[in-house]
Amino acid sequence: MNYNVHIRLPKHESHTGALTRALTRSARRKVVSRMRLTQLLLVCFLLAASSISRGGDEPRSVDVVATDSLHRKVMTGYQGWFRCPGDAAKQGWRHWSRNGQRIAPETVTFEMWPDLSEYGADEEYPATGFTHQDGSAASLFSSTHPKTVDRHFEWMQQYGIDGAFLQRFVVELGSPSLDQVLDNVRASAKKTGRAYALCYDMSGAPKDRLFEQITSDWKRLVDEKRVTEDDRYLRHNGKPVLIVWGFFSDRFSPELAHQLIDFFKSDSRYGVTLAGGCQWYWRNEKDAEWSRAFRRFDVISPWNVGNYGIVNGQRHAATDYWKEDLDEAQKCGMEYLPVLYPGFAWTNLQGPQAAKNTLPRLSGEFFWRQFTAAADLKIQMAYVAMFDEVDEGTAIFKVTNSPPKPGHFETYEGLPSDWYLRLTGEGSKLIRGDIPNQKSIPIKP
Repeated sequence: MNYNVHIRLPKHESHTGALTRALTRSARRKVVSRMRLTQLLLVCFLLAASSISRGGDEPRSVDVVATDSLHRKVMTGYQGWFRCPGDAAKQGWRHWSRNGQRIAPETVTFEMWPDLSEYGADEEYPATGFTHQDGSAASLFSSTHPKTVDRHFEWMQQYGIDGAFLQRFVVELGSPSLDQVLDNVRASAKKTGRAYALCYDMSGAPKDRLFEQITSDWKRLVDEKRVTEDDRYLRHNGKPVLIVWGFFSDRFSPELAHQLIDFFKSDSRYGVTLAGGCQWYWRNEKDAEWSRAFRRFDVISPWNVGNYGIVNGQRHAATDYWKEDLDEAQKCGMEYLPVLYPGFAWTNLQGPQAAKNTLPRLSGEFFWRQFTAAADLKIQMAYVAMFDEVDEGTAIFKVTNSPPKPGHFETYEGLPSDWYLRLTGEGSKLIRGDIPNQKSIPIKP
């Protein structure tokens, strides 16, 4: 794969500025020759190149991400499920509040307040009753706003993140806002050169209609919206990538699991490279037919969020089982897509008793250890959960350290609002093999 890297000079020196000053001095002395001009241009180029070797002070981006393979990719989950009164969806406060018509400290369902300092005024939806420390009114965003999705994908580009798995919730199929967000993502991926693919989330969907709902929606997206014809839609082994998430043995029958797998792996028109999002303990499943189903995906992606162990007295994401997972997946002809997450919290969603489930971020160490574990195993792909998931405190996008009042919200512990975007970008380099594996975080706030 070929990646084009933006060339940047240090913050205080641009290509134009360096060249203009050099030429002005030369012109003043009236001794500029063609050879001297060539030399000056070469110096400017070398200055730019040296800023890359030093790392620079600003994030650099990959111009266009290749979409022909999952290998050497770090994709981030994109919920895209936030709605606000007055937006295009007209669904009220979806995923911000339990009450679609009202938002208040006792109704909020999200754990982190997004940093809206870069958003345009037309992207902000007033969260009446919440105020910033300076007394100004607080706002939230809607995932149906094209400029907001553009902004999120521009961040992916700026920080070198390959793209997104757009979540498509089966329980909401038929809602026009799902297609609104999909249209936004398609346009934003094209503008920014990111890859994208869809992820059907089966959580809470009626079992008796699950197969029909998913397959009929996929057929419509392929035939009518032609999503798999997008040059930004991610492919692997010659087929479009599709994640179907929610293969948990306590949720539905193994017969339904096999029916879904049969369709997506075998259908001549609608077949895909199927990634199965499943329980992390899939290798130890006792039911024989479920055990067989877990070994039939093209790519297996065990859900790891909330799964942790104790390392040096601290909670860290469990990665000790990845090697056996990887060995078993390869034995069954599958590839392995581990799920990495930066931390976890959901007290506003689940109530104060859920504080016991909080997994502190440890200033990024919690997150970085997972990247190094994947690199140790030479795993070539990763799924970061999630880009915008503030409901369960797994977001990597920009979150404020000074959330509005009243209410209680988690923060990035005083670290820059782009800290986890930067870490994900560094993790992407690590998975690609562009930087050496090191156990300590390779960047500074």
